[in-house]
Amino acid sequence: MDKSEIYSRLRCIFLDVFDDESIDLGPQTSAKDVEGWDSLAHIRLILTIEKAFKIKFSTSEVGKLQNVGELVSLIEARA
Repeated sequence: MDKSEIYSRLRCIFLDVFDDESIDLGPQTSAKDVEGWDSLAHIRLILTIEKAFKIKFSTSEVGKLQNVGELVSLIEARA
């Protein structure tokens, strides 16, 4: 699975979790860039991503993520 496919699938997940079609998802996108991305939404987002990609993240991996680009790299390494 390449990065463009991961971004495509993530766009659908972000739309579902945040219900906002205006989200501009890129490598530098972080929680501060997305309205409503709080701790509860973060948990829902990670759980939804794990289910969609059939992978499991450790708590430490999730805690180290700074932006969507790092998330994509982590997914790419696991997929």
